[in-house]
Amino acid sequence: MSKKITTHITTAAKGLVIGGTMLVPGVSGGSMAMILGIYKRLVSSISSFFKDVKNNIVFLGIFVVGALAGMAIFAKPLLALIEAFPKPMLYFFMGAVAGGIPMMYRESKVKRISVLHILYVLIGIAIVILLGLLPTDFLNSEGMPGAVQFLIQLAAGAVAAIALILPGISVSYMLLVLGIYEPTVAAIGNLDILYLLPLGIGVVLGILLTTKLLETFMNKYPSVTYLVILGFILGSLKETFPGIPSGVEWLICIGTIVLGFMAIYSLSKFESSYESK
Repeated sequence: MSKKITTHITTAAKGLVIGGTMLVPGVSGGSMAMILGIYKRLVSSISSFFKDVKNNIVFLGIFVVGALAGMAIFAKPLLALIEAFPKPMLYFFMGAVAGGIPMMYRESKVKRISVLHILYVLIGIAIVILLGLLPTDFLNSEGMPGAVQFLIQLAAGAVAAIALILPGISVSYMLLVLGIYEPTVAAIGNLDILYLLPLGIGVVLGILLTTKLLETFMNKYPSVTYLVILGFILGSLKETFPGIPSGVEWLICIGTIVLGFMAIYSLSKFESSYESK
């Protein structure tokens, strides 16, 4: 099997996993993309789309098809498993996050850990915690004049796009903070184009701006970027943490957290050795 075909299969498989886990409480698609080692390529394909249109279309197309298939195939069974076995399943996802840390450390190009590197991680954690303290209805445009409402919706879309791109930051929570979660869900359900249009334009502009900045920072300042993003992901674990297990559940949760760690760690090691060939 050629390397190109293997790469396409791997991209589809990662899209499948990311799509399947996007609806899991506390697990963002960006976090899973980072853990699986495909995040940088996704950012680069969007921000530098016109530099290599053909390959970027193929890559993004394969990824999107995989993600949509993952949502269709795995989302409901995963949510059902989490409802039936909340602690073991969420400990599995915590293990998966831990399994991706060595890969993120490798991408950061840090040779020796210093106090400054730890500070970068703590900054990322602090940002996520501070976002959690923001009051809801922060940017509600209801009752505003038409032009003002349009601009507010545009700004809200751009802010939501930042949450969509950055790992560890919940898009649904950001919409709540902006005060537009319920109106947005209702507008999607009612196909309210007038409401969704400025929001959609803002999202597109936010994605383009955020991915371009991220690509620049990842290339020029990999240590700072990856360590702060690691902080985002670690800070978001508070949403995933299901509490301390009790009784025999201890053994099950230890098993699932180890399984989650080994699954992602082994995948990242395999990919690293494959790419070095």
